[in-house]
Amino acid sequence: MGSGDQLRTLLRPLGVYDLTPGSLSDSELEALGRGLDGVRGRLDDVEREGSLATAEGEGLDRLEALFARTPVHYSTELRRQAIAALLRISGDCFTLTAINDTISGCGINALALEKGRFGYIRVIFPNVIGIPEGFEQIRDIILDIIPCHLDVEFYFRYLTWAECEAHGYTWAIVEGRSYSWFEFEMAI
Repeated sequence: MGSGDQLRTLLRPLGVYDLTPGSLSDSELEALGRGLDGVRGRLDDVEREGSLATAEGEGLDRLEALFARTPVHYSTELRRQAIAALLRISGDCFTLTAINDTISGCGINALALEKGRFGYIRVIFPNVIGIPEGFEQIRDIILDIIPCHLDVEFYFRYLTWAECEAHGYTWAIVEGRSYSWFEFEMAI
């Protein structure tokens, strides 16, 4: 039921208005109803986009504009998770657990680890061989999340000599498969 029909239903019991189809009062209520329907539609959009849990377009764009960098995201749901992770950052949440929660919440497959030295963090990319796609953007986001007083080392995974031996690789096998050096490094 549209707003015009609702207005007619409200006014009909008064018996004061001529609500027969095509009458001046009926046409006026229909016009008012269309205007109210337009307002209702826009308010529905504002309500949807005003909440991170339901935002789909403009609301997510406006929230992302609050941050120095746009999170890595691939879908609406991942955008919501990344924004939620960035919104959780506060002045007291720079523990390693909080940093890793924020990094993963931004859709980045990375893990920050403390090394033996004070003030030194190593960032690894689990289950990623070599340098991850879009690394420049990922690096910038991670560096924005990790406190600036920490020294950050990015660690990339490649085939090691011990793994070559464990897989039984010989130079004859490598040359037989026509690997380039880059392909050989990634042959894990």
